[in-house]
Amino acid sequence: MNPLVFDINRASTVDGPGIRTTVFFKGCNMNCFWCHNPESKSSGSQLGLFLEKCTGCGFCKKICEHKDKCIHCGSCVEICPAEARKLYGKSYSVDELYRIILSDKDYYFATGGGVTFSGGECMLYPEFIAELAKKCSDSGISVAVDTAGNVPWGHFEKVIEYVDCFLYDIKALDSDLHKSGTGVGNALILENLGKLISTDRSVIVRTPVIPGFNDGEEIERISRYCSDRGLKHELLKYHKIGESKKAAIEALL
Repeated sequence: MNPLVFDINRASTVDGPGIRTTVFFKGCNMNCFWCHNPESKSSGSQLGLFLEKCTGCGFCKKICEHKDKCIHCGSCVEICPAEARKLYGKSYSVDELYRIILSDKDYYFATGGGVTFSGGECMLYPEFIAELAKKCSDSGISVAVDTAGNVPWGHFEKVIEYVDCFLYDIKALDSDLHKSGTGVGNALILENLGKLISTDRSVIVRTPVIPGFNDGEEIERISRYCSDRGLKHELLKYHKIGESKKAAIEALL
């Protein structure tokens, strides 16, 4: 079964160089308490209800054929006149995604952009990513992977041949602090980063600045860590967009 995609951004300027198409895959093996994309945590499809938009018209109840158990078919999303419902998670084949990515190739070539695979954690699906990345690479499209690195090194070995740049998330260097914020330690993450550095692939470390978690000395430690290894370090601004999406998903649980 193909991994599910919860969003495709066809005009991104923040997920690597140039104008990019960013494909967001569902499923993550970390549990960051600040997660900007809570709809990405589960690998399965999910429905969200934005209560502030709902007018109570009742169209969703009238059309639903599975009132006892939601199967995430999305029929209620299509019928909602207030656009208060959203389905997170759609299955695409490699060829379907490739056609979407290829349609914007002129923008990539003009700006030094390309495609970025993100999530969730796209590296949970190395075979799928490798097949898609190869098709893109063979067409001259630059490929970037946005990852937290919390996967076996073998996953990287399957895709690295077709990837030009890794956007590598480091939330904290202190393993206990990392575990308190994400649910996992960072030994494997740092080990994989060390192996990536030894390759000829571009690596950009990115850190979300989370108030009360890693802002301050921990950010400085990460910056020094990157500087000592000749790595570019980007800071990502914290925002609360994820809170409304989390509330929307929980409204239908």
